[in-house]
Amino acid sequence: MSTSNRAFRALADETRRMILRLLRDGPLTSGEIADRFDSSWPTISRHLAVLKEAGLVVTERHGQEIRYDLNASVFQDLIQHLIEWTRPTGGPSRRISKPARARHQEV
Repeated sequence: MSTSNRAFRALADETRRMILRLLRDGPLTSGEIADRFDSSWPTISRHLAVLKEAGLVVTERHGQEIRYDLNASVFQDLIQHLIEWTRPTGGPSRRISKPARARHQEV
């Protein structure tokens, strides 16, 4: 799965978007993030793992703590990707075949 696809899937969840909003003000530990939610620490930890796998956050170890921070470069790539959708291609429309996985799911 491409980086863009992983990022869009990660952003589809409201809790993960809320975590990203918290990280706008700077790095936080998983405990500091979990304290802001009613969810259990393991649930928040899973959300953080999805965000990390998607490249939306990076981690840095400080002694016993792991601090999570936004990865701004991935957001810049996503913005560029979205902007490209709004530009005309300059050529005739052509059919784009669905990926094999999507065709398989429809059968």
